[in-house]
Amino acid sequence: MTADAMNVAAPQVGDPLTADTDASPPAAVDLRQEFAETGLEAVLRQLDAELVGLAPVKTRIREIAALLLVERVRKRIGLSSEPPTLHMSFTGNPGTGKTTVALRMADILHRLGYIRKGHLVSVTRDDLVGQYIGHTAPKTKEILKKAMGGVLFIDEAYYLYRQENERDYGQEAIEILLQVMENQREDLVVILAGYGDRMDKFFRSNPGFRSRIAHHIDFPDYTDGELLRIAEIMLGRQNYRLSPAARDAMVAYIAARKEQPLFANARSIRNALDRARLRQANRVFALDGAVPVEALSLIDAPDILASRVLKDGKPAGD
Repeated sequence: MTADAMNVAAPQVGDPLTADTDASPPAAVDLRQEFAETGLEAVLRQLDAELVGLAPVKTRIREIAALLLVERVRKRIGLSSEPPTLHMSFTGNPGTGKTTVALRMADILHRLGYIRKGHLVSVTRDDLVGQYIGHTAPKTKEILKKAMGGVLFIDEAYYLYRQENERDYGQEAIEILLQVMENQREDLVVILAGYGDRMDKFFRSNPGFRSRIAHHIDFPDYTDGELLRIAEIMLGRQNYRLSPAARDAMVAYIAARKEQPLFANARSIRNALDRARLRQANRVFALDGAVPVEALSLIDAPDILASRVLKDGKPAGD
């Protein structure tokens, strides 16, 4: 069955999520064939290609996909009747791929028929919480309306709750979200994301969220080697490459930058490469005469070593 066939507002005759109560369960089912028909393998391969490392995260996503595939089959043959709880929590530092995984999870849920559309709506507190009385409910409900049939990804979800501010309207948004997460869980999946320690505090302050979250996934920081590989992939997508000396300089940059404040994993690497490309462009522009075409695509050591991170230990513009 194709993804388009699952994109319906309500179960139809023959829908795999509709149990045939008049028929006896089959003696056996071919789960590999079920897996192949959903196209999940292509989604999981795409996730592997998009993200370097993150082996524990990728393993957990495959486990969740297997669970939901089995639940889909059980539903179809009449072995289960309650829909599984699908809301999730992604914890980890910035730049560790949480949004990318949320996008792929939306695709997985859609292909399995658990959500109608498979789209992702990514928001922060500012998209949900108003600044005056009567402003929050309409904002939150409008976002929920856009997200219905798909996945709502709330980044830095702990900012919804500001206990120190008595006049804050975040609690109103929280109450609306909790109600929808419970009453419309067959038409909306909510993923809460943020730093692990802050999310733990948020869940302690809002136990209603924790009780509705089925899957908690922690995203580890990238290793130095993984960050170097990410840098090479990012440059390759833009038809750039590192010279051997620039590669050595990038190794030194990564080690130094990880010790600085506000390090954001792949995001910090992307910012560093943007500045390296700026320096490279100015360097080749200053050359006399015709410039070899190869020089237009080569990041050399000076383009990396000029960073303030390596010169005086200060992060430059992250």
